[in-house]
Amino acid sequence: MGTSLTSPPDEKVPHPRRGRRPVFGGIDLGTNNCRMLLGTPSSQGFHVLDSFSRVVRLGEGLYETGRLSPVAMDRAIASLQICAERALRWADSNGAGAGIRLRAIATEACRQAENGADFIAAARAATGLPLEIINAREEAELAVESCAPLIGKTVRRALLFDIGGGSTEIAWVRVQPGEAPVLIGYLSLPIGVVTLSERCAQSCYSPAGFSRLVDDITGMLHSFEAVHRIGEEIRRGGVQMLGTSGTVTTLAGVSLKLDRYRRGLVDGVALNREAVDAALAEARALGREGLSRHPCIGAERVDYVLPGCAIFAAIHELWQVPELIVADRGLREGMLMRLIRASPAARTAYRRSYNA
Repeated sequence: MGTSLTSPPDEKVPHPRRGRRPVFGGIDLGTNNCRMLLGTPSSQGFHVLDSFSRVVRLGEGLYETGRLSPVAMDRAIASLQICAERALRWADSNGAGAGIRLRAIATEACRQAENGADFIAAARAATGLPLEIINAREEAELAVESCAPLIGKTVRRALLFDIGGGSTEIAWVRVQPGEAPVLIGYLSLPIGVVTLSERCAQSCYSPAGFSRLVDDITGMLHSFEAVHRIGEEIRRGGVQMLGTSGTVTTLAGVSLKLDRYRRGLVDGVALNREAVDAALAEARALGREGLSRHPCIGAERVDYVLPGCAIFAAIHELWQVPELIVADRGLREGMLMRLIRASPAARTAYRRSYNA
């Protein structure tokens, strides 16, 4: 559900521009990042009005202590306050009392932490945002929602994965012509790039250590494979694999030899297995120093690259789909699409835009 967000009557905020169409917002507080997306309905789903992304490392130290640290919570709340302020500007610019429809979610770090609920309460009090913890199934559903436009019209099944900071969601999806994709199975692995980097970052840089990690993760996937027989479906054909995470977008940037990261060149790109294998090999060969200098990575994200590659390599080796579709989109987009569908005013605006 979304919450209508309006600026307080006695507070004046800048007007980005006067709006006439409904405005929607999605805020995703993950284990590593805080992200926001504001948009209005369009013929393509929605038009982006504003976006925000910042590394907050909310899950830093969680693996060792089982708790969110005070400094990590402060970083997250500071970023959430920026999101709230920017959302309020758009709410105010949309007309008196109109506000925007907004949803704010937290994922694995808050699900795992002993003090996760206390943090949510503190964040809500500090920012006014309707922050809530969602479960792993809904996280998988939102990822499917956001990536649905990239699923081919001739496939029978889609295998989607999202490598996050604290967990990895895998979604097995039924695809039927003329209908929205349906989640028929999901798996949430309690590992992500942050948790793995804290546990075994250094071992990822040795061939033997990386291989052991891949084998361990592959073992965690076998029960899901046994239930859904995904390998058999792949051999029959008609299965598409989609990856949405910093890991796969980084590998796409490496594969495409980008001099800087460009979302327009990455989102929706198809990489065959040969290209994927080459990108994985190149990332591993670069080592920590080389990865930190890469234009699509940088020092802030370097420690998460190879742990993410190990998770992806396990998925890639177990389920050998001929092609990977890379998605630079995620939970924010999924939230916006759900809010738009649930709002009568938004549906009207969407139809008018579509028919224009």
